Amino acid sequence: MKFASWNVNGLRACMGKGFMDFFRSHDFDLVGLQEIKMTREQGDFDFAGYHEFWNPAEKKGYSGTAVFAKQAPLAVAYGMGIPAHDAEGRVITLEFERFYYVNVYTPNSQDQLRRLDYRMAWEDAFRAYVCGLDKPVVISGDLNVAHQEIDLKNPKTNTKSAGFTPQERAKMTALLEAGFVDTFRLKHPHTADAYTWWSYRSQARSRNIGWRIDYFLASQALAGSVEEAHIYASVLGSDHCPVGLELVM
Repeated sequence: MKFASWNVNGLRACMGKGFMDFFRSHDFDLVGLQEIKMTREQGDFDFAGYHEFWNPAEKKGYSGTAVFAKQAPLAVAYGMGIPAHDAEGRVITLEFERFYYVNVYTPNSQDQLRRLDYRMAWEDAFRAYVCGLDKPVVISGDLNVAHQEIDLKNPKTNTKSAGFTPQERAKMTALLEAGFVDTFRLKHPHTADAYTWWSYRSQARSRNIGWRIDYFLASQALAGSVEEAHIYASVLGSDHCPVGLELVM
């Protein structure tokens, strides 16, 4: 199976920058999007051949997720069943015969870490949620954390920046230790300068001054089925690039 995940930073804007060229050219089985910033009714898009699942935020033009799947799932769930965490459209779960697919857009801790406390509560709730699923799990999305120093260009100067605080990195460690593998690091343990997000400032993308904050995680039971993990760094259209996973089921 071929998976893709992309924080599109506004799907309508990304559509005008070549989104469908990427979507169609790889013939993915499952595609998860984050930060769609829209409802389905706001776009005249054609995803022929795919089942569509949309979870927009209650706040218009903010956050939100979507999933496109060739195969119809056995069931679908929106959110984690926790009202305090479900208003921003951050989670969609599809159940298939052999696994669950969870598409997630983790909250950003924001400037001055003003949302860090909420982020910590979210992390605990999300970890409990995915660990409570009764089949192996594939998680994709913008997890808004660079886990290790290799995952961003300038680690030494970013230890107090949202996405690289000790608290956020520890929550990522806890998620992995709860039974998941980072599929990119599984296949590319020592690859440096592999990033998925670049600031719009200071020509960061052309200089590859970036962060790897978009992931595919998989239950350890699926680790042996991971054939390859991709970062499509040359694909433009957002301040993030897409990431991919090939899984032999």
